Amino acid sequence: MNPSHFPELPSNLPPGTLTQGYVSLELDVPLELPFTLVQGARPGPNLLVTAGIHGAEYASIAAAVQVAQTPPQTLAGSLTVLPIVNRPAYRTRSIYINPVDGKNLNRCFPGDPGGSFAQQLAHWLTENAIQRADAYIDLHGGDLNEGLTPFTIFIEGDEASRRLAEVFGLELLVSSSPGGTTTAAGYRCGVPSILAEAGGNGLWPEADVEALASGVRRVMQHLGMLEGPLEPKPTRLLHEFAWLRSEHEGLWYPKVGAGAQVQAGQDLGRITDPFGKVLQTVNAPLAGTVLFVVSSLAINPGDPLYGIGA
Repeated sequence: MNPSHFPELPSNLPPGTLTQGYVSLELDVPLELPFTLVQGARPGPNLLVTAGIHGAEYASIAAAVQVAQTPPQTLAGSLTVLPIVNRPAYRTRSIYINPVDGKNLNRCFPGDPGGSFAQQLAHWLTENAIQRADAYIDLHGGDLNEGLTPFTIFIEGDEASRRLAEVFGLELLVSSSPGGTTTAAGYRCGVPSILAEAGGNGLWPEADVEALASGVRRVMQHLGMLEGPLEPKPTRLLHEFAWLRSEHEGLWYPKVGAGAQVQAGQDLGRITDPFGKVLQTVNAPLAGTVLFVVSSLAINPGDPLYGIGA
């Protein structure tokens, strides 16, 4: 049987049921958005899980598909999973941006119904999914050109979201300021929200997929949606997240990988022209942990090079 198509996300579903299909969105470019809605056998909170906000962060998408297989009879409350939000970017294997309007979807929240495609999609997601949830997990990872060590982001000062980040179970936690992200949209809606990252470079290793899927299950245990003991995991809070960017078009030669500990002023790499002339040397602005590194030889002005947490 082919999946059904719906004009909006279904609601008021019978207990103990699983509904899958596509929501038909009339945006600048019509979009069929895949979803799974697991309605538990018992009352409880509504958890929203999204992935594929960036279409080539594959471990997050694989983890969301796995989480969507949660048996309804084991669940209290409801679980809504949108595994590939940015389908145009997924189809085209586009890094950072969606190919329809060239915008980074995770800089467009809470969105604008009169804006461009990404702004319309962000608005739909905010109004029809995020603000209706009791808790929200947005799954991410390193893009096709990024190596990454796992970490979880929450909005600084939002203690309910910080608690979700701690429960999720990845060691590194990053507090951030509100901006145009999914977590900021959740924060403004009063919904505890986190963004968890694992995987990268176009790969979806089982360990990274399981780290994300396990984190979602741990949050469901914390919320009383799943039974079972919740074992504590150690975490480390990072208050700064420094992004280093390219100033040139050229060839990028990084010297350290994701997860490395670096010192302030340390030589992290160089950008050269096609003839080997050094155009830019890159030094660490602070001591900390390399959360991500761009692994692509090709680099352009404004492109990220490293993200360092401290």
